[in-house]
Order: sequence, then C-alpha cells, then structure tokens
Amino acid sequence: MFTIRTGDAPEVEAFLVQRIYEYNAAATGYDDGESFSALDKTVSGAIEAGTCGYTWGGCCYVSYLWVAQSVRRKGIGAALLRAVERHARAKQCRLILLATHEFQAPGFYSRLGYIETARVADHPVGFASMAYVKRLTGAAQ
Repeated sequence: MFTIRTGDAPEVEAFLVQRIYEYNAAATGYDDGESFSALDKTVSGAIEAGTCGYTWGGCCYVSYLWVAQSVRRKGIGAALLRAVERHARAKQCRLILLATHEFQAPGFYSRLGYIETARVADHPVGFASMAYVKRLTGAAQ
C-alpha cells in the first residue's frame, strides 16, 4: 500500500528524475541531457526574471519562465526566451517545448513564434493549459 505525503520532497524527485532519465537514455540512445537556468537580478540582487529547463535529444524544454509584475512588458521576458533559444541552438536543438495556462502568457509565446500544439481543458478546473512548440531554424540538423 502506498501513502501519499504532501509537501516538497526534493530527494524523491531527484531520485525519480534520475531513474526516468536513465530509462529514457537507454531507450532512445540520447544521453546528452543537461539542465539550464538564467536569472535577471537588480543591482541589489533581487530576482526580477528567470527561467530554467533542460536540453535532451535535440530538444529544449522550458520548465519555468517568470518575470516580476513590476518589470513586465519591458522586453525582459522576450530577451530571456531569446537567450534560451540561442542556448538551444548552441546545443543543436531542433525545437523548444513549453507549457502555459490560458491565464498566464499564451499571447506572449504566440507573438514570439511558438505554436499551440495541445490544449487540456479544466487544468485547473475552469481554465485550460496549453503546450507550445517552436521549431528552430538555423539549428544544426
């Protein structure tokens, strides 16, 4: 019998991520997975924007991208995503994947050339989540 525990469990997550990565690498032959992150900080060191994700098997996945409300609509998010795209190209990725919710930033991603490829209604209930993809031109093929 399993007992579900609530709250963060970074050691459990790290263990499971590693085991799944090992399986996926063995199944696909791609063992080039690498995490990335980037932050934008004020002069005093406060974080204003950031992103993290990973590259693997010719693909880049943006896990999180956040910009503080006080500096939104100033080009910081677009600059951050362009930095991710440059990194993905340098890693010879052919596409970038990310997910968002309809109340977050779907228009932002669409304006930057990302295409909605999937939509899940009621995630959370009453709203939708969407998956976006951008094929990278100029990436090593």
